[in-house]
Amino acid sequence: MSGDWFSFSLPDFSYAFLSVLLEGVPFILFGTLISGLIDQFLPSRVMTRFLPRSAFLGICLSGSLGLIFPMCECGIVPVIRRLIAKGLPVSNAITYMLAAPIVNPIVAVSTYAAFRGQGAEEFTVLRLGLGYFVAVLVGFAVLNLPLTAVLRSKILAGLAHPPHDHQHAPVPFGQRLVGAMDAGVRDFLDVMVYFILGVAVASVFSTAVNQELFLPLALNDWLAVPSMMTLAGVLSLCSSSDAFIAATFVSFPAVAKLAFMVFGPMMDLKLLFIYSAVFTKRFVLGLAIGLFVLIGLLCVRLSVIGL
Repeated sequence: MSGDWFSFSLPDFSYAFLSVLLEGVPFILFGTLISGLIDQFLPSRVMTRFLPRSAFLGICLSGSLGLIFPMCECGIVPVIRRLIAKGLPVSNAITYMLAAPIVNPIVAVSTYAAFRGQGAEEFTVLRLGLGYFVAVLVGFAVLNLPLTAVLRSKILAGLAHPPHDHQHAPVPFGQRLVGAMDAGVRDFLDVMVYFILGVAVASVFSTAVNQELFLPLALNDWLAVPSMMTLAGVLSLCSSSDAFIAATFVSFPAVAKLAFMVFGPMMDLKLLFIYSAVFTKRFVLGLAIGLFVLIGLLCVRLSVIGL
């Protein structure tokens, strides 16, 4: 199939598909290994003892955990899945899920390096600050939602029958380690199904759709910002490397590049599928629309005040 706006090439698709797949799989593997260790070695409900009693403070703290426990967006879903099962409130888990791929030292360094000579300090601070602010706002929004509207039925079933700690008959370390690997493998296979579907869809869009369609949109902030967020969602880049891509769009305003770097790690085509492993489809769709509108409006507002 060919045309002015669409032209499918199997070699280009294969290259893009394998590039994103190989970039994301190590992070998913790391995340699922961590999730398995959490399943076996983190005592049930221990998370609630380390969080402030105040829901406000708990959500604010969750948004900054990526500074200590940095995670890529590809690998964080299996981790928060286990943390929710261990008692972490869903609002805190979603705040951490959205913030950690942006608010972490690796992304700060890569963003600064990518924008050297283009206001690196300002871009780095704004990216991490806006990412934190958006994640915390979403956390507060989720706080008042019923769990049945957020979590899939099989996740809810796990909450209804939480794991028990065998304090009086401790499980040997070796047996727990085997259990951790078993849980990690199950999480890996579960998430990979959605990841592969998402990467395939993203690769078709990034290679078959003529990217020049986006260039005329660069002249207007109200068009440049949503178009760059759409491109971020389609390209499905890793948060540790997307700044280098954003910096190449020199014709686009700064706020559009900022929107690209904040929206992409929170919501892209592959994440639509990966999130569906834990959250209901309606919630994932609502989250995608809400993030698109919220980040877009905040970035346009920044352009009005002179960014």
